[in-house]
Amino acid sequence: MGADGFAGLLFHSPLPITTGDHRDDVRQSRRLNTIGGISVIRRQTRPRPRSNVFETAAGWIGRLARFDYTAFDEIRIEPSATMSAVAVVVLSSLLAGIGSWLWSVFEIDRNETDIFLRSLLIGTVVQTLVWFLWVYIVSLLLRHVYHAQANTLELVRVMGFAFFPVSLTLFVLIGALAVPIGLFAFAATILLSSIAVQSATDADAPHAMMATLLGFGGFLAFMGVLANVMEVNGLGGITPGILFFALDF
Repeated sequence: MGADGFAGLLFHSPLPITTGDHRDDVRQSRRLNTIGGISVIRRQTRPRPRSNVFETAAGWIGRLARFDYTAFDEIRIEPSATMSAVAVVVLSSLLAGIGSWLWSVFEIDRNETDIFLRSLLIGTVVQTLVWFLWVYIVSLLLRHVYHAQANTLELVRVMGFAFFPVSLTLFVLIGALAVPIGLFAFAATILLSSIAVQSATDADAPHAMMATLLGFGGFLAFMGVLANVMEVNGLGGITPGILFFALDF
């Protein structure tokens, strides 16, 4: 074989290259290419498989539970997080409804079917819809009162994930601890929602907190009224969790 033939074989034939460096699950392959007669080795990396929506949402909730609020920066700009955020609100409301229903099973042992229907099923839908009112009030206040830049869809995403502490009201089934558990769950939700609002807008901390509190006031007022609608023997109406119990204005 002449020199020219040997050079052609060197520059134009793929040569197997082995390497002992395998890190994590990234598989690397190398190709021998020619650019202007010069051999160039290019490394190709197979991308990691993307996490599914459930895993991503669970990861964000886990980070928020560990006080890693940078998760809101990712949630805010991720389009797929919109439905995930609404799902968090629905699931949290459902767990709250399960709590009030189990309370009726364990504590009073009556009206379980009525409370299942009104507090758990109807209450889950009602609380989710009234939560949207909370987001709308926050958006309205930020844009028209505090003159901050606020995107309502981004607020839906971050405030939806900030609603996950409400799921703790599942434990209102422990009758003696129902009130402290409910207060803690909503206090945590308000605080986390305020941080979420601040992360998704250019509002400063006091304005974000005030808008969140006023929005929660509207949410609580509506839920308080609905707790007196379709009451079950004077216990509560079509609201879940700690908000199930009628206030009898």
